[in-house]
Amino acid sequence: MSAEAANPGAHSRRRGRPRIDLRRLGRAALLGPAARDRLPDAIGHVAEAHRAHHPEADLAILHKAYVLAESSHRGQFRKSGEPYITHPLAVTLILAELGAETTTLTASLLHDTVEDTEVTLDQVRTEFGAEVCYLVDGVTKLEKVDYGAAAEPETFRKMLVATGNDVRVMSIKLADRLHNMRTLGVMRPEKQARIARVTRDVLIPLAERLGVQALKTELEDLVFAILHPEEYERTRALIADNATAWDALDAIAEKFRAVLRDADIAAEVLIRPRHFVSVHRARLKRGELRGTDFGRLLVLVGEDADCYGVLGELHTCFTPVISEFKDFIAAPKFNLYQSLHTAVAGPDGAVAEVLIRTHQMHKVAEAGVIALGNPYVPPEGAAGTEPADGERADPTRPGWLSRLLDWQQSTPDPDTFWTSLRADLAQDREITVFRADGGALGLPAGASCVDAAYGQYGEEAHACIGARVNGRLATLSTVLSDGDTVHLLLAQDVQDAASGPSPDWLDHARTPAARIAISTWLAAHPEGTNVAAAAPRRPAPVTADRRAAPNAVVDLPDATVRLAGCCTPVPPDAVTGFAVRGGTVTVHREECPAVARMKSLDREPIPVRWGDAAECRVTLIAESFGRPRLLADLTEAIAIEGAAIVSATVEPPSEQRVRHTYTLQLPDAAGLPALMRAMRDVPGVYDVSRAQHPAATA
Repeated sequence: MSAEAANPGAHSRRRGRPRIDLRRLGRAALLGPAARDRLPDAIGHVAEAHRAHHPEADLAILHKAYVLAESSHRGQFRKSGEPYITHPLAVTLILAELGAETTTLTASLLHDTVEDTEVTLDQVRTEFGAEVCYLVDGVTKLEKVDYGAAAEPETFRKMLVATGNDVRVMSIKLADRLHNMRTLGVMRPEKQARIARVTRDVLIPLAERLGVQALKTELEDLVFAILHPEEYERTRALIADNATAWDALDAIAEKFRAVLRDADIAAEVLIRPRHFVSVHRARLKRGELRGTDFGRLLVLVGEDADCYGVLGELHTCFTPVISEFKDFIAAPKFNLYQSLHTAVAGPDGAVAEVLIRTHQMHKVAEAGVIALGNPYVPPEGAAGTEPADGERADPTRPGWLSRLLDWQQSTPDPDTFWTSLRADLAQDREITVFRADGGALGLPAGASCVDAAYGQYGEEAHACIGARVNGRLATLSTVLSDGDTVHLLLAQDVQDAASGPSPDWLDHARTPAARIAISTWLAAHPEGTNVAAAAPRRPAPVTADRRAAPNAVVDLPDATVRLAGCCTPVPPDAVTGFAVRGGTVTVHREECPAVARMKSLDREPIPVRWGDAAECRVTLIAESFGRPRLLADLTEAIAIEGAAIVSATVEPPSEQRVRHTYTLQLPDAAGLPALMRAMRDVPGVYDVSRAQHPAATA
């Protein structure tokens, strides 16, 4: 593989770029002559980059770490033939340019010493402290001699667990992988492809989730060159053939500067070239590319309010493409990213994409969690303050990482862990839903109520019987959207909870936590959830012992009165009647649809009043979630209220919901509200209503 293919970022960036340049050194300088009182020349670049972000940093510990690393790795060489010390130096330089603090850089210099030399963790702890020791241990690989084929997945498991306690572990690993990818050309093609696939499936998604875009974009380009060499070459040629494409962006940028100067907004307008993969994606989406498609305009300002001021000026003076507007300042991404995205169209129809952010937002957009410095030291003035609830309450332990650490505990099998990890990281967009108690729950896009249940309750979600989404009843298969409010309904007693999840839940689970919990339960209960018992069968009609005469009176001689089965009126409902064949008067509730239908046919209503008798008959419809013993519990509740069941039907379950229709004889119509409340209190029943349509017959 050519040197250029090994480093696709080497293509020309003609204009001054605001993003942190990680490509200017492929390897660090070798150890040179140095006086005893200053740093060796080999880490001069590291010291310079570090002091640019941390002017007051104490470099003595870096000197000490470098001396130990150089002496430990002396005599070792990389496959490229370079002294091995060039690798930890290059990794440390990458992190220094991103603004990492001194502890991270110290651990970075030592990150391979325990793995590849005679240095021990105890020695690192003694000389550099527990914090550096933890970071070095976190990125140290497990031995293949001990773990065999499971060494790689188990190493990543160990690293992720360590990252859960200190996010700087993953920062070092990402920089380590970037330098290895830069120098991957000396490997056999098959090994290059294997490493590139792991980088694509695991490391790049982790860089995205931690917000380290500067590392992510270069890793994407390097993987692209290895796994898709033909597409890479086509994209490289396309960029080379459009070397003058920046002229169009230059012209628009100059107009932006003039507009913002006139508006008295201090702003820096820069051209941000697209990286290789971004150009490739744009070509697939848009077909033939124009000059403005090879880059974006980046506007940097001092304050958040200035971002919106810039947006207003640009939308006023240029033609905005409204569909391209996104506000990631008011609603930041889950990976700390903040920016305003918009696009404007020029006179020739060319569309230029625009990013508007503050200088601090830009630093975080490039370096993500690395830009936090030491995230475990609270900022000045923040002592004693409580973090707000939400996905980013602790930026070093975002919701996705907490979920990952939870489900990995349930997957002792390395293959299952490795497969689940890749599947989890492949879901590259997150949503936030709100629980009934007001808390927030982070989930991957496309997650369902099943995922929300296991995300909130863990294994207790086995007893989930349904949900309300934004106040409306929803099945567990309902896909959630960003900002939804989810109220999960659990079975009330142990017997209900023991019924467990349905195998169908696996079809709706997107998160590994849900899939692993469901699969584990199903494996432990091969007999299943006894779906036949959970879904009540249609019973035979139950006939009451007695049948009372209708308690309704009409002022017609010899008229027979019949209460309509479609709405089953009872005292004190407002009612009206209509004469039918045979001299019978059918009595309906006034809000019954049949009344409007009769009047539309010019049928004359007949006045009806209630008599003195207390007994009445009514048809009730109970909507519920299917579960064992539901029918028995409902009939028991009806009996306790003193009502007799004239007939009952249960429709076949649909999406875990069951519909019961009961015709009941009540000794007193005044007891109807209490009866309906008692039926609603039965676990699993979410609504009980009077019949408003022809009653089902047994």
